[in-house]
Amino acid sequence: MRCPRGPPCTVEGEEARGGGWLWMASRARYAGKVVVVTGGGRGIGAGIVRAFAESGAHVVICDKDESNARVLEQQLPGAVFIRCDVTREEDLRTLIAETVRRFGRLDCLVNNAGYHPPAQLLEDTSAQDFRQLLELNLLGSYTLTKLALPHLRKSQGNVINISSLCGAIGQSQALPYVATKGALTAMTKSWALDESKYGVRVNCISPGNIWTPLWEMLAASSPDPKAEILKGVLAQPLGRMGQPSEVGAAAVFLASEATFCTGIELRLTGGAELGYGSKASPDTPLEVPTLPPDFPRHSPACDSHPPAQPPAP
Repeated sequence: MRCPRGPPCTVEGEEARGGGWLWMASRARYAGKVVVVTGGGRGIGAGIVRAFAESGAHVVICDKDESNARVLEQQLPGAVFIRCDVTREEDLRTLIAETVRRFGRLDCLVNNAGYHPPAQLLEDTSAQDFRQLLELNLLGSYTLTKLALPHLRKSQGNVINISSLCGAIGQSQALPYVATKGALTAMTKSWALDESKYGVRVNCISPGNIWTPLWEMLAASSPDPKAEILKGVLAQPLGRMGQPSEVGAAAVFLASEATFCTGIELRLTGGAELGYGSKASPDTPLEVPTLPPDFPRHSPACDSHPPAQPPAP
């Protein structure tokens, strides 16, 4: 066996079975491109950072928590940490300026920074808390994208917004969060229309249950963490939660290969939104239909057939 553009070499183990070439191919998927990932220090953001670094990109990790981001910076060749709070416009201006100064270009922006508050009744929310969540989950993405677009137009790059399945189907006791994510998905589609003439694509990923430190924190704050985690697992027909690396793989796909996709919402949910399920809360008054007393209890004609599903509402 000969190595490409080199002398004879010995290849063993996984590389001898083709793994070496697969690794090299994955490194070439987004080689030399420059990517900014907000909230890139942990959880979904860290999964996205790793995926782009493994695809050969230069990745700028934007996070206000330095400790986790610095670890990633040391682990991943081509990764650079720039401390940034996405709710501060001056930080965002510095982020874009420093990225372009270091690398000379920008090819992809991933708006991932965000927060999901614990479950909260509407009467326990406040307008001030809602405004703060809007600043983080929505307006930060708006401001950073606006600042990045002049550079993305030059490179005909792309934007990937990390939204949520909740923005499309709702979630109980999470009104402010659902509103911010629904707005981010809608904003994605509007941006896609406006930026198409410049060759810039804008898409979003809407994850469902992804096992992250935030999920761990929310479970730990519940009265029964094990039951809460099991409920999260059972929400998917696949019988598991997703992993940050799977969100990262989806982001690299949208950036590098989905070149005819713009304005799409890629649901990364394990099928959580499919089928029927119990929706009424325990304190909801129920109206349960009753059968007439003379209704036949058994129909011989149906013996050989499974019971039909109830009609869609």
